[in-house]
Amino acid sequence: MRKLLIINGPNLNLIGVREPSVYGTTSIKEYINSLKTMFDGVCLIDEYQSNHEGAIIDTLQIAGDSGYEAIILNAGGYSHTSVAIRDAIAAIDIPVIEVHISNIFAREDFRHTSVISPVCHGIISGFGLMSYELAIRSLI
Repeated sequence: MRKLLIINGPNLNLIGVREPSVYGTTSIKEYINSLKTMFDGVCLIDEYQSNHEGAIIDTLQIAGDSGYEAIILNAGGYSHTSVAIRDAIAAIDIPVIEVHISNIFAREDFRHTSVISPVCHGIISGFGLMSYELAIRSLI
C-alpha cells in the first residue's frame, strides 16, 4: 500500500469559506477525509497544513525519512514566491506533485509563474478539489 502525504500551505485551511466562487464550499478537511475513504485499501493518506513557510519546509525534509512514497503539495501563494520551498523539494528524493484548486493560468498575472513547478514531478491545476484526486491517481 502506498503512503502519501498531502501538504497544504497558507490559507488552504479556509477552503469552504474563502472565496467560494473560486474554491467551492466543501472544507479541505471534509474533502481529504473523502479521499481517505475513496482510496482506503489502496493508499494511506496523511495530511499536513501550515500557514508558515518554515513548517512546510521542515515537513518536506522529514517526509522521506517518514516512509512517504510521494507528496501532493498545494503550496498556495508560496508556489509563486518561495525559493526556499523550491529548494526543499529539489533536495528530497521522493516525487512531489504540485496541485492547485483553481486554474492559476486563468487568474492574476502574478499567479501564472510557479517557482516550484520546475522541481516537481508534475502539476495539476484548475480541477477544483478534484485536483487532489487526480494527483493521487497519477501516483498509483
